[in-house]
Amino acid sequence: MPPPPLAILGGNPAFAEPRHVGTPFIPPRELLHASLDDILDARWLTNNGSFVHKLEQLLATRHGVSYAVAMCNATIALQLLFRALGLKGEIIVPSFTFIATAHAAIWEKLEPRFVEISPETHCIDPAAAAAAISTKTAALVGVNLWGQPCDVARLGQIANDAGIPLVLDAAQALGCQIKHLSREQPTAVGAVASVISLHATKVVSSLEGGAILTNDEALAEELRRLRNFGFAGYDTVVSLGTNAKLNEFSAAFAIRGLECLDNIIQHNRNIRLMYQESLADLPGVSFHDPPTSPTANHHYAVLMVDPTDCPLTRDELMLTLWAENVLARRYFYPGCHRMEPYASRPASWQPHLPATEAVAASVLVLPASSAVSPQDVVLISQRIRQALQQHGDVRERLQTSASA
Repeated sequence: MPPPPLAILGGNPAFAEPRHVGTPFIPPRELLHASLDDILDARWLTNNGSFVHKLEQLLATRHGVSYAVAMCNATIALQLLFRALGLKGEIIVPSFTFIATAHAAIWEKLEPRFVEISPETHCIDPAAAAAAISTKTAALVGVNLWGQPCDVARLGQIANDAGIPLVLDAAQALGCQIKHLSREQPTAVGAVASVISLHATKVVSSLEGGAILTNDEALAEELRRLRNFGFAGYDTVVSLGTNAKLNEFSAAFAIRGLECLDNIIQHNRNIRLMYQESLADLPGVSFHDPPTSPTANHHYAVLMVDPTDCPLTRDELMLTLWAENVLARRYFYPGCHRMEPYASRPASWQPHLPATEAVAASVLVLPASSAVSPQDVVLISQRIRQALQQHGDVRERLQTSASA
């Protein structure tokens, strides 16, 4: 029996309810209810309570570091990390990242200098980072994409040789173990700290939240002061600070998620492999498959659409899937340097980043979280196959819709 017609060609959508990229994982409700009862019984809702303490301990242990400092979100965590390090001048950062990486720098009066990525890993190209270092450079920022670490060893050596810190935006890489070394060890190679996200779309969430991971005790203490108005005691303020604290229920939500993380990662790995096998023979599409860390969380299924060989463009395929209620995403299109406020800067400032722009024009992230079932993968893969087989009709319908 032939499959039903594509929704873009007049058929019914494959899914009655949307399938999103990064659908939140909800821990077992009875465990959440038990945690909520504990919080309500204690009448301690925020201000560095016991659940925040436990979350920090679990995150530090999971990532193989000495300290974790929980924050209200990862963007504020980046800002406070930049401030705690006393950075002034430029930071070297890839343009292929979520816009918050660059915005956090601007908020701290730092100037992002965007550099190329490696087409193989989609992470910052160490050679490009090394070439961009100048007397204005305050720090090197590596971004861990797709639940895998960037080349921390090479980046750490580059930063060490330049006498600047390496900072990691590890928002997507919760669960990935990365070597961290204290800034009190100037001859050591590694990262001063990394920032993970606990946003609702991540592999484990605290609804909204984030954390900074480090081995530097003094840095961890400074970050704790910064997140709590500069308090260094019950009623003693010793420096400028803000309110970046994580509340108790958010911490409890993340703790329950961490208890399920190994099972989530195994599920993610299976879903990703199913996609790869289902789509392996299609022209012009492939899965981004760099050398994988043994601790990668496999939270993202990244389809690469080759503009030369694929019968449909990346955007045509995306719109076809949207009609099926499969809300695939163009991460991180078109690159930070092509977004505001950076895109409006003078032409003389604009960086030349052909590899970044080519990757940004090719990436299509498919739904692949704990909420996606093997049956979903079969159906989504079937619709992708149909779309490519019927590319002429699909393109004609999209062009007609665009001109209507």
